[in-house]
Amino acid sequence: MTPSKDIERLLAIMEALRDPRTGCAWDVAQTFETIVPYTIEEAYEVADAVERGDLADLRDELGDLLLQVVFHARMAQEAGAFAFGDVVEAITTKLVRRHPHVFGEARTRSPEAIEALWGEIKAAEKAERAATRGERPARHLDDVPAAAPALSRADKLTRRAAKVGFDWERTRDVVAKIREELAEVEEAIAAGEKAAVADEIGDLLFSVANLARHCDVDPEAALRGTNAKFTRRFAAIEDALAAQGRTLADASLEEMERHWVAAKGKTSDA
Repeated sequence: MTPSKDIERLLAIMEALRDPRTGCAWDVAQTFETIVPYTIEEAYEVADAVERGDLADLRDELGDLLLQVVFHARMAQEAGAFAFGDVVEAITTKLVRRHPHVFGEARTRSPEAIEALWGEIKAAEKAERAATRGERPARHLDDVPAAAPALSRADKLTRRAAKVGFDWERTRDVVAKIREELAEVEEAIAAGEKAAVADEIGDLLFSVANLARHCDVDPEAALRGTNAKFTRRFAAIEDALAAQGRTLADASLEEMERHWVAAKGKTSDA
């Protein structure tokens, strides 16, 4: 089996890996449920490559993500549900249907009008799917994935709610809500109620995600940036101590704080 730019080669490799007799024991043992964490991880690695501007790494990470699609499709084919070609057909059908201004007669061109048209088409799709399956009509927030990262889902939930007018009118009202939620966190902590503390912290985080939306900031991306910044600065503490022949275990909190402040002063993200 040799590498190739042809998608058929990748499909053939996946089939060989999943062969019960001659394939890879690890690949054969996998299920949809066991593969999902890898699928999510690969999507994050694609995002990381984009944020770092590393196009060579992006090429490799997109390949890893494509493998996940092929893996799921192969398992579905083995179960008699669908194959990779059906996945391709489904997305091409959806793209053509959702872009009548490109592939049809509609002549809508502005981004705002296109977004509104997209929403109408998606709503019609959901209604049709529910009717076909004999399900209750879809509710407004039903298609916000429950498995999405919590901050991203909070952002999507508030965006969807805002589209029908359920939203704060002013950013300062969201800030006031955050102060209110923080006070409730403090009250729960003072009462020593762990479950209440968790609930109130959840409310606080949700309100912060809502503020990010009002400020046109992606909360997930903002937190990833802060995580990266924290990692850089903490590494600087370790490096500074290592230069003295010491480790983190040897340092006091005050020493680590001094190195942290020094690292903060040396970086552009201070």
